[in-house]
Amino acid sequence: MLREVIFNRFQIAAAMLVTAALLLAAALPLYAHHAFGAEFDPNRPLVLKGPVVRVEWVNPHTWIHIEVTKDDGEKEVWMVEGGTPNSLLRRGLKRDTIKIGQVVVVDGYQAKDRSNRANGRDVTFEDGQKFFLGSSGTGAPYDKERRGQ
Repeated sequence: MLREVIFNRFQIAAAMLVTAALLLAAALPLYAHHAFGAEFDPNRPLVLKGPVVRVEWVNPHTWIHIEVTKDDGEKEVWMVEGGTPNSLLRRGLKRDTIKIGQVVVVDGYQAKDRSNRANGRDVTFEDGQKFFLGSSGTGAPYDKERRGQ
């Protein structure tokens, strides 16, 4: 009888531990996903200009791929992360607003690993239209400016 009570308590404790570990594991990607500072460097602002070569309109972020010509004439493709498709739709951007071959200017911040990835803040089209491209609430420098911090 005592052995059964101890075994049942052990089973309950083990089940609680496994449940807690699963909940923690599920929550970590959500936390990491929204942290600007985890991937991008607020001290490395950049401006990218070039034609769009690819657009990914998928959750959790949109991605615009831009072919940038460096000063020496060499071309490189940059991946620019934008907000969620839903947030961009609310700001007036549609899936077909950003077209392949269209020249855009993106203000943003380079990835901490210095790769050709950036977090986009604003995208400006050739006609002068400018849209906020970023995700709000990520801790990016532009978020702080908009909140007056």
